[in-house]
Amino acid sequence: MACVNCSEKKSVNITLPDGTIKIFESSVTGAELAASIGAGLAKAALAVKIKDTLCDLSLPIEGDAKVEIITRKSAEALELIRHDAAHVMAEAVQELFPDTQVTIGPSIENGFYYDFAREQPFSTEDFPKIEEKMREIIKRDTPLERKVMSRIDAIKHFEAKGEAYKVELIRDLPEDQTITVYHQGAWCDLCRGPHLPSTGAVGSAFKLTKLAGAYWRGDSKNAMLQRIYGTAWRDEKELADYLAMIEEAEKRDHRKLGRELDLFHFQDEAPGQVFWHPNGWTLYLTLMEYMRRKIKAYGYTEINTPQMMEATFWKASGHWDKYRPNMFVINEEGHEHPYAIKPMSCPGGAQVYMSASRSYRQLPLLMAEFGHVFRREASGARHGLMRVQAFTQDDAHIYCTPEQLEGEVIKMCDLIRDVYTDVGLADSITVHFSTRPPEHIGTEEDWDKAEAALRVVCDRINMKWVLNEGDGAFYAPKLDFVIKDAIGREWQCGTIQVDMNMPRRLGLSYIGEDGGKHVPHMIHRAILGSIERFIGVMIEHYAGKFPFWLAPTQAVVCTITNDADSYAETVYQKLLAAGLRAQIDLRGEKINAKVRDHSLQKIPALLVVGKKEAEGQSVALRRLDGQSQEVVGLDEAIERLVKEATPPDLLRKA
Repeated sequence: MACVNCSEKKSVNITLPDGTIKIFESSVTGAELAASIGAGLAKAALAVKIKDTLCDLSLPIEGDAKVEIITRKSAEALELIRHDAAHVMAEAVQELFPDTQVTIGPSIENGFYYDFAREQPFSTEDFPKIEEKMREIIKRDTPLERKVMSRIDAIKHFEAKGEAYKVELIRDLPEDQTITVYHQGAWCDLCRGPHLPSTGAVGSAFKLTKLAGAYWRGDSKNAMLQRIYGTAWRDEKELADYLAMIEEAEKRDHRKLGRELDLFHFQDEAPGQVFWHPNGWTLYLTLMEYMRRKIKAYGYTEINTPQMMEATFWKASGHWDKYRPNMFVINEEGHEHPYAIKPMSCPGGAQVYMSASRSYRQLPLLMAEFGHVFRREASGARHGLMRVQAFTQDDAHIYCTPEQLEGEVIKMCDLIRDVYTDVGLADSITVHFSTRPPEHIGTEEDWDKAEAALRVVCDRINMKWVLNEGDGAFYAPKLDFVIKDAIGREWQCGTIQVDMNMPRRLGLSYIGEDGGKHVPHMIHRAILGSIERFIGVMIEHYAGKFPFWLAPTQAVVCTITNDADSYAETVYQKLLAAGLRAQIDLRGEKINAKVRDHSLQKIPALLVVGKKEAEGQSVALRRLDGQSQEVVGLDEAIERLVKEATPPDLLRKA
């Protein structure tokens, strides 16, 4: 007879990534699991992934699970290193400046930050001593220990330390929230974790990078805090590579080049809105003309919808509940019908679709709109062309039947790849397939169908793709197109979203072959995304040295002596007649000074003329960054430049 006072021991089966199963008589920690595999792995282990959840090495694994030991080589290592670097920095700051309160300090892309409350301002001159103190803390190799506390005890603990911001965070946590505090010696922080096993695992590949202001909890009504940013990497080589990239990025900063090349400016009286100068507007229009030709070739018609409409349109589409804080609204208080300045083009485009009865014979219907939209952005979030409050989006909405869906999405992928190829950004496209988020609208059946269609598309388009579970829009799954620039930074630009929810909410329909009403699929599509942001990306990608067909000024005629002024004017007029964007420089400066000035302006071609060239009806053709020049006949030079100036889509037709 079994003993009723004894519970039967249950073994724990751990499945490793290679399929090996390790059996333990009872629960086992990640550290113990690593040690059972080998001493080398035990030493290298940083954390453990249990059923796809990242956990501390000290956490017991109570039941059967698929488990992976995380080491410095793992993809997840960087986030752990950066998170712990933030904690180490916070401890270092409080050791050096005891009057400082800590608030929050997460890992972010390429690094980490921590927000501090302190009366006296920090300066970048404080960075070396903070870094030195961080190295000291790391050298101590203090274990990081997770402790669970009751809400009352946690509040008392941080109140005793004078950490008012931590107390506020604890009070705002849900009643059922487990409160965890991580200790690294005498210092501790409120944190969910997970963390590295000790401070020593952070390593020495870190650097503090900049200071900024940040409102507590992102609310301008709250206190202004001081944010210290840093970067952290697996090893010194990764750190050195990153710092070199940052240095290069500073040289390529589109705001700096925008001033130097006289492309655009911003000013406080029109926050987050671009003042385009002639050079910048020429670049903008050239890109827009190209895009209009491309979409026309793919069968799109272009529409335009109002800038201001009643809020009812965005309430019906579902955007109001989700994006209201980012919308500019007129007459909201005390008026029955408030208006919103257009934050996106979808509801307006849907009205054009609904303006007539649609038949299945008219589908697919491809409607493009270069919609000028407005979105409220906090001043601290705005960043040159990359994040503005007013921009033009190369939007399109495609209405189609279920049978047409996959084929239409594949055509869009082809179009996006074509465009990125033509502008020189197609070398490393990665498609991110994002599925339904936890909070979404619509039926699960519609989401299942849309996600299944996009998965088939991903398998057919012959492009690298990755799955982002739960990262879709609230109304639709999507494909986001991520490109890399010349120095390896990633930019998400194009997007395709397969939407069955908005058509239902807005009452869209078509008459099917059976004579009945059906709801069309509505595919949202952007290629460049924000035109302004895409131009910012191109400025930095090319460091201002645009491809010849995009360059605002393609050629400048420069005289060596005033004897050639008359001939220079003839050359200039011929360039203009050939459709080239050209200028003429008749200044009495030496030719070397002229070459230097126009090289700084990134002019792709200089046509240098003197008395000899005038007599021979030739030009000395000099290229940007070129160390030599070539003397060619004027007609031949113009023929070459006209070919180079032809946009890629037109060049293929020639």
